[in-house]
Amino acid sequence: MAPIDGAEVSKHNTKKSCWIVLESKVYDITSFLGQHPGGAAILLKQAGSDATTEFKKYHQLEYVNDLPARSDLGPVDPNTLAQLRVPKDTEAKPASETDSDNKIPHVSMVISAPDFETVAKAVLPHKAWIYASSSANTGLSLRTNLDSWPRIQLRPRVLRDVADVDTRRTILGHSSQYPFYLSPMGTLGVIHPEAEPEMVRGAVRKGAHMVVSTASTKSTEQIMQSYLDEQKRLGNASPSKLFFQFYMPVDKKKGLALLGIAKRAGYKGLWITVDTPVLGKRSADRLQQAEEALAVGMEDSTAEWEAGGENAFAPAMGGRVATGQLSPHTTWEDLAWLRKEWNGPIVLKGIQSAEDAKLAMEYECQGILLSNHGGRQQHSAPSALMTLLEIRTYYPEVMGKLEIFLDGGLRDGADVLKALCLGATAVGVGRPYLYALAAYGVQGIERCTDILSEELAIGMRLLGVTSLDQLRPEMVNATSLLNEMWRPEPSTIRSRL
Repeated sequence: MAPIDGAEVSKHNTKKSCWIVLESKVYDITSFLGQHPGGAAILLKQAGSDATTEFKKYHQLEYVNDLPARSDLGPVDPNTLAQLRVPKDTEAKPASETDSDNKIPHVSMVISAPDFETVAKAVLPHKAWIYASSSANTGLSLRTNLDSWPRIQLRPRVLRDVADVDTRRTILGHSSQYPFYLSPMGTLGVIHPEAEPEMVRGAVRKGAHMVVSTASTKSTEQIMQSYLDEQKRLGNASPSKLFFQFYMPVDKKKGLALLGIAKRAGYKGLWITVDTPVLGKRSADRLQQAEEALAVGMEDSTAEWEAGGENAFAPAMGGRVATGQLSPHTTWEDLAWLRKEWNGPIVLKGIQSAEDAKLAMEYECQGILLSNHGGRQQHSAPSALMTLLEIRTYYPEVMGKLEIFLDGGLRDGADVLKALCLGATAVGVGRPYLYALAAYGVQGIERCTDILSEELAIGMRLLGVTSLDQLRPEMVNATSLLNEMWRPEPSTIRSRL
């Protein structure tokens, strides 16, 4: 196949004929424009150009295999690359990638986890910031997450010997130095050029466990290799472990392939996301996509959202949740074959009611993650703390039979104590780590861990405990949230559960 001249590629920059270059190959993606999960506009911006750098921010290169047949037109002539079209309106690089590093505070100036958000907003391109910070509808669920933590107060005991404290906790059979872990976050290539491997390196150096997203920018194998390389560099001294977060695609064969990859790579547990039969209405993402569509003359692109088209399954920033659409068909019965394929601990991610916590126990899961997806799915969803209180009240038996994890809105190590007092095994931390990665890379991940760990230890001492097994429900006052908890008729509660 003869190389294609760059000047020829540059001519194909419209909706009627759209070509792009990826890793020195030319692809005709005209027929794919209406199917792209992130919308056609983001592709048209790259039409007639080398889109490799932009593509890698969002996708693993293997995703080109999902393009329609005969999309691969052959190699581009390397001597004519200068003739390719230069995309317009390319966003500026983050400050962390330019000579502007002196404009952000030194990492030692970051004193609390929320400080990372301020720096991240300053350094991230607008589009990446929208992805990181967006939530469902008007943001009510996200605000609920943030507002729930301060509504629970600690009840300190005094005159205790608290000179030495132990913050260790076992998570799915694996010892951890902390009762918190790094939550799964997709498409980190838009946040930092080194993406997930950079976050992994920070987690390994600090001995923290991490859950890796199916929707990662880097491949499942690449991420595990970065973990193994960092462990080797440290003499295999870190207790850090990687778990795999799984989105079920419509195509069961693709689901089986994903599970096989994660199993062979050596991930220690499967966290199945169960709160995404479809993607929530992420308003800021939709506005961003509408702006991009208008910029390339696609005024009617928003019709795809109202029609519930394929683009409604992915964020406007162009990332993909998984290879293939999210599956709205997955049920509890699917856990049977998933368990046969995995042969390891399974956690259901996205439990939001006591009823489903009970079902998870009956279906012999090893754990549940109480979460509303960072406020990005259901509008007006309960916070994880509210769901935890609901389980404690209406089905307390589940507390001793499943490992219970929480995430959403935690911003302080003292908040970890509140969840543990109420029976949680550990707490997931998402956005603070994402913002830390954006602002400072691996140093940010390490710094964020140190901050939360120090706050946790201080909180334990001031609470009057020296180990996590001493924590009890009476050490917190949760009255404010309990007063707002769902309360069915007493005569029907057990039948409902």
